[in-house]
Amino acid sequence: MTRAASAYPTLSRTLAPAHGLTRDLLLILGGAALVALVAQVEVPLKPVPVTLQTLAVLLVGAALGWKRGAASLTTYLLAGAAGLPVFAGGSAGLAKFAGPTGGYLLSYVFAAALVGWLVERYALDRTVRGTALAMLAGSVVIYAFGLPWLGATTGLKGQALLNAGLTPFLLGDALKLGLAALLLPTAWAWAQKK
Repeated sequence: MTRAASAYPTLSRTLAPAHGLTRDLLLILGGAALVALVAQVEVPLKPVPVTLQTLAVLLVGAALGWKRGAASLTTYLLAGAAGLPVFAGGSAGLAKFAGPTGGYLLSYVFAAALVGWLVERYALDRTVRGTALAMLAGSVVIYAFGLPWLGATTGLKGQALLNAGLTPFLLGDALKLGLAALLLPTAWAWAQKK
């Protein structure tokens, strides 16, 4: 017997179970706004800055589920492409997608969708270990898109590419993953008491 694709409700569906277009739009816009807000917390590093975006991307995917998570990050990218200063350091515009961070930006939709799918399918956001696994999978997607794009736009290869687009972020990603692994199960414990 197989489990349905959305066997487990997301945190947002548990806290606000009423269905409706308005509710979904507010959740999608709220997720995009959260990513835009934390993108402004930036440690300038070239060619890829250190931000809290990835934490927000993965949390949005887990909290909203794969469809609304992907829609939220698509909204975020469209807002930035349209010129709203939502990307790291208040930057915006289509040129960001052609630059060294373009692959990372585009990965956000897929990372949020994967984390959301894992949460809906396996309830990985309810335990520290499960949340860590879901967030790790989302992080792999981000690097799978980001590193090749970074290499293609900068000409970096091999160890130089890893030193520019992966190594400086590993400790921060581990800390963000740990934070998410604590936040989501805590939120679930709180939601179950309501």
